[in-house]
Amino acid sequence: MSCPNPIDAALLADYWLAALPKPQEDQIEEHLFACAECAARLEEVAALANALRNLARQGSLTMIVSDAFLQRAAQEGLRVRQYSPPAGGSVECTVTAEDDLLIGRLSADLTAARRIDLSLCDAQGVERARLADIPFNPATPGVALEQSITYAKAAPSETMVARLLSFDESGREHLLGEYTFNHTRTLPGPAAW
Repeated sequence: MSCPNPIDAALLADYWLAALPKPQEDQIEEHLFACAECAARLEEVAALANALRNLARQGSLTMIVSDAFLQRAAQEGLRVRQYSPPAGGSVECTVTAEDDLLIGRLSADLTAARRIDLSLCDAQGVERARLADIPFNPATPGVALEQSITYAKAAPSETMVARLLSFDESGREHLLGEYTFNHTRTLPGPAAW
């Protein structure tokens, strides 16, 4: 790279999202006009951001989403299927071919939490994935998990256990809530897994 002061990718992403203070935005913009390398990297960041946005809108990612995201999706005409098992409880769930987003509402008292992880486990309690340090608002009664609709439409009947975990000052995990989703496959054809 011949640029003597390349702009960090995270800073380029913030610039692309218009999330920088005006003086910093102006400074980066000036650099981008003079530096073809950083301008090309900005194009890559923008392409990645657009691809991720499209995956999120298609419901193909497993991630934490906000109520504003869900409201916008509904306004755009997307069909949102939601399940809200009680903490310590379970819910029977499925998806249809017409569903665009699959949401699990995980209610918990988040007021004292400083950091939260979401552990996704199989029916035996074996962790299969973890979303570390998820975004949350301590003033809300829980989080909304978007499960990949692409996966859910192709999945066999199965059980997923979601665990919200907080951490104390020493780094030890504490269970905030456990939620069991009993998925029944209803779409025709063989399951992909």
